[in-house]
Amino acid sequence: MGALALSNPDSFPHTWSAEVLKQAPLIAPARQFVYPQRIPGEDDALARGAMLLNIKPATGAAFLATCALGFRDPSLPSGIFSCPRADDLLAVAGGYAYLIDTLAPEHCLHIPLRPVTQILPAPAAGLILLAGFHTVAALDANGLRWETARLSWEGVTLNEVRDGKLHGSGWNMHTNREVPFTVDLTTGAHEGGGF
Repeated sequence: MGALALSNPDSFPHTWSAEVLKQAPLIAPARQFVYPQRIPGEDDALARGAMLLNIKPATGAAFLATCALGFRDPSLPSGIFSCPRADDLLAVAGGYAYLIDTLAPEHCLHIPLRPVTQILPAPAAGLILLAGFHTVAALDANGLRWETARLSWEGVTLNEVRDGKLHGSGWNMHTNREVPFTVDLTTGAHEGGGF
């Protein structure tokens, strides 16, 4: 499984603790959740493999979260991330992102950006930014805040957050070059980009 080193659970204050497991525990906790929950087109998601998490929320018993891999490509991120809301945990498994409410783990948002190719926490803005092949999405304390319009023909790179804007680049098919863009962190409106 790719890039677990990308996990940065300390970007935001959080109330939970979590551990990525190499295999299922011999004695499983009483509470177990599988993500994504049944949605059309994802009936065989677990056949690709899964990331197993032992999660201890601020209150209540620990639980096992089984997060289906989006893809087996090791270049796609996998790991756990803290979120703007202290009780939320973002689990990314092979490019599929799951926003888990650790106090009510039956509530999980499977982020529609698939696959997620890069994660950039922006604590000063209260956001965690997720890049895909064509767009960028932002999560705040209420969940999905915005998703940009298309920024690239194929491939988005997140560089930095500065002056209330996300700075990145997207590939332009006609010039075969990376073209810079900025995204307003409040609205998700962008200038520039390769598309």
